[in-house]
Amino acid sequence: MDSYVIQMNGNHDPSSVLDVHRNINGRNAVLGKMKGNKARWAVRASDMSKKTFNPIRAIVDSMKVEPNSNKTMISLSIGDPTVFGNLATDSEVTQAMKDALDSGKYNGYAPSIGYLSSREEIASYYHCPEAPLEAKDVILTSGCSQAIELALAVLANPGQNILIPRPGFSLYKTLAESMGIEVKFYNLLPEKSWEIDLKHLESLIDEKTVCLIVNNPSNPCGSVFSRNHLQKILSVAARQCVPILADEIYGDMVLSDCKYEPLASLSTNVPILSCGGLAKRWLVPGWRLGWILIHDRRNIFGNEIRDGLVKLTQRILGPCTIVQGALKSIMRRTPQEFYHNTLSFLKSNADLCYGALAAIPGLRPTQPSGAMYLMVGIEMEHFPEFENDVEFSERLIAEQSVFCLPGKCFEYPNFFRVVITVPEVMMLEACSRIQEFCEKYYQSVEGGQEECDK
Repeated sequence: MDSYVIQMNGNHDPSSVLDVHRNINGRNAVLGKMKGNKARWAVRASDMSKKTFNPIRAIVDSMKVEPNSNKTMISLSIGDPTVFGNLATDSEVTQAMKDALDSGKYNGYAPSIGYLSSREEIASYYHCPEAPLEAKDVILTSGCSQAIELALAVLANPGQNILIPRPGFSLYKTLAESMGIEVKFYNLLPEKSWEIDLKHLESLIDEKTVCLIVNNPSNPCGSVFSRNHLQKILSVAARQCVPILADEIYGDMVLSDCKYEPLASLSTNVPILSCGGLAKRWLVPGWRLGWILIHDRRNIFGNEIRDGLVKLTQRILGPCTIVQGALKSIMRRTPQEFYHNTLSFLKSNADLCYGALAAIPGLRPTQPSGAMYLMVGIEMEHFPEFENDVEFSERLIAEQSVFCLPGKCFEYPNFFRVVITVPEVMMLEACSRIQEFCEKYYQSVEGGQEECDK
């Protein structure tokens, strides 16, 4: 038997050492026998890990169904525009990455908040007279998800609360609750193209409310708020003195005649942390470059929030340096035609999908105006075969091999979300299968008003 002696705390007294033995064949081991104590393993997961819960993963993983083997699977569930290969980034973008790599200049560590030149580029790109930006107002992050995480971490302490949309992107709740932050859901109104129920929003605010999350354009709704509605949201925030985390990762991805308005361009008196990134507009989600834009023209955040963000970035030392090195060329050389072609495709697919689903009895889609999604209401009274939207989605997979995320993933039951980035032929086929499925199970609600009159 080999014997190893590990001295503890620099004490050379043999009676105070930890004696670890191992049998060469591994059959007999004494791991940690300490004088006067019975050693035992006590490894436990952290409280943060136990509080971390992703509803999409939990719901999807519990959907133990197999697709119909006779039909090719069509997944309308993943918010990654690159999955099917029909939407690719521009050659100028990939060339910028190759040039940055070949230069050999970006193989080392960058400052945790990002290279100064890269932050200057972001500031210049998003600067406007109504919402001026300088490099000091830009924090680079590992994707927009980390930007949101840092923004929440700097604004909220355990026991405080934040306001998030319902339906809304599930990551907000996942991140907040893992940090011990309470989540309060404010309602969006499908009958008003998913505008915020402002009265409900304001009723939720109390002395522990430290942040309002506004997602525009919206995942999962595909909505784009009007200038007037954004101004009303800002009025609530100003009246209640609540800062805003603006998730604007889909900024400029507008599919209709409405216009995208950066939230910070409409207010001088509400401090805003705007989160964005390369992922969606440039079709490179795997490159993991995001940013926080600090808008604080009244100096309400002051140095404390800025310093806090810098300290938080020092935990992982920032995003990929190669992508940072390519950023200047990406921002300056990507042709406008690339953005136009992407939006044209998405608009065509959105119109096609909305039109097809709106014609199916029992479904109530909402016409999307931006991002890459639309939400579809299920009139569950017409589908008594199914208990809820999760069961509806499970059977759709099992029978038609079409996968849409149920509304429960977004805290909004009796809906499902459709991703509109798939090739047109697949979108047509998916809508055809959904129609076949609904026609099979749809039942008229008989005697509704007549029964009430009796």
